[in-house]
Amino acid sequence: MIPGLLRRLGRLVCGLFLYALGIVVTMRANIGYAPWEVFHAGLGKTLGISIGGASILVGLVLVLVALLLGERPGLGTILNMILIGAFMDLIIRLDLVPVVQGWPVGIAVLILGLFIISLASCFYIGSGFGAGPRDALMVALTRVTRLPIGLIRGLIELTATFVGWALGGMAGIGTVIAGLAIGLCIQLSFRVLRFRPTQVVHTSLGELYRSLR
Repeated sequence: MIPGLLRRLGRLVCGLFLYALGIVVTMRANIGYAPWEVFHAGLGKTLGISIGGASILVGLVLVLVALLLGERPGLGTILNMILIGAFMDLIIRLDLVPVVQGWPVGIAVLILGLFIISLASCFYIGSGFGAGPRDALMVALTRVTRLPIGLIRGLIELTATFVGWALGGMAGIGTVIAGLAIGLCIQLSFRVLRFRPTQVVHTSLGELYRSLR
């Protein structure tokens, strides 16, 4: 039981690091941040904190809202909230990904970042420890409003982009490309890797606690 849980935990942490790396790569494309990063950057600038710190703060708020709406967080939800922001700050601080210049190269680097995020999704979703804070909010709002999940996802990201841009976040052509292309990149990656997220059985915090007793 324990070795299996440790393997899953390792897969989760690896996935979250790759996710943070993918986000930073899309930022270093330098043609406009993805919707959530526009918001995190704008919020971080307003509050005087790092973009990773803003990501953690937003994740905490979203987890609490989703919890109030009846969505139960898993270990993956909690670690997603904390580690992606922490890994982002570490990658940026170490300057592991250089900033590129010019929109043709920028678009290529942005797409590369989206595919890294897609690969990361296979790892962290496949670990079976629950959805991230933003996905949890999307699911909770879909259940409460009974609106199509695609519409909810679009409204959330449009709101994040607009508010983030108003706060000073970097929006541009890359924001539009990321918003439109991320779904396709995830679909292609899942198909190539033969990953079926609907077949993953997730472990709640309660179930995890009982298994460790």
